[in-house]
Amino acid sequence: MNPKNGGAAPGLTLVSTPIGNARDITLRALDVLGTADVLAAEDTRALRRLMEIHGISLGDRPCLAYHDHNGAKMRPRLLAELAAGKSVAYCSEAGTPLVSDPGFDLVRAAQEAGHPVTAAPGASAAVAALTLSGLASDRFLFAGFLPNQKGARDRALDELAAVPATLVLYESPRRIGATLAAAATRLGAARRAVVARELTKRFEEVRRGTLADLAETYADVSPKGEVVLLVARGDSGNVREEDVDRELAAALETMSVRDAADHVSSTFGVSRRPVYQKAMKWKRDATDGESDAQGDDP
Repeated sequence: MNPKNGGAAPGLTLVSTPIGNARDITLRALDVLGTADVLAAEDTRALRRLMEIHGISLGDRPCLAYHDHNGAKMRPRLLAELAAGKSVAYCSEAGTPLVSDPGFDLVRAAQEAGHPVTAAPGASAAVAALTLSGLASDRFLFAGFLPNQKGARDRALDELAAVPATLVLYESPRRIGATLAAAATRLGAARRAVVARELTKRFEEVRRGTLADLAETYADVSPKGEVVLLVARGDSGNVREEDVDRELAAALETMSVRDAADHVSSTFGVSRRPVYQKAMKWKRDATDGESDAQGDDP
């Protein structure tokens, strides 16, 4: 097929695949899958099923697995195919390649070797969730998956707290409850959020509420399917520093530094880290002042 008409051209083509409904695929993607010399996929079984649904024959063309665990070994094979003038189509398991997908190193290697790289764009869970969320879409930040470890996760949330944009994250169903609880603490309990699940599938669900509300909803529930978490941009720019300081001083009279920082960040929807650092400084200054006073006693 002539590449100008949608078929695969020599080089690497990144093919977006449906995130649920198999009909959410572009005509160009079908053309590329039907004509590429070599097919590569994060999950070859998913790609084969998709091709069967749309009546595309694999024939004797190679269909190679390319994922996080075999990328270093498979890249030389794919680069050799490109060097031979072949057309290679790479597909993620679902959605757009390179968005929380292992194709980055392959694309960079192909570009560095001077091979053409193009994309057949299509579905993306992040963008689909954003458009359904009802949150501001003029500026957004895709943050992928948060770290697994609690400390690293909390630090990542602290870094995101002050970002003046809608936050878009991917999360596993078994971790969404803990992530929402942490987000309520680090980003602000009253911050608006959306949990989008099973997008484009039969049991698609979009839940809206505050982070505190959603954390309570999913506290003891592990929903099925893929999950996208969206968090509205913070309103910290409208919060007066003197109000934060006043609340922090009152909280420190009855709470630990950690609990006081959690309380204030949740109350005002501001980043926890600077509040915690200020509370620690106040605590140190108070301790140093007591030490100096004791040293001055006769």
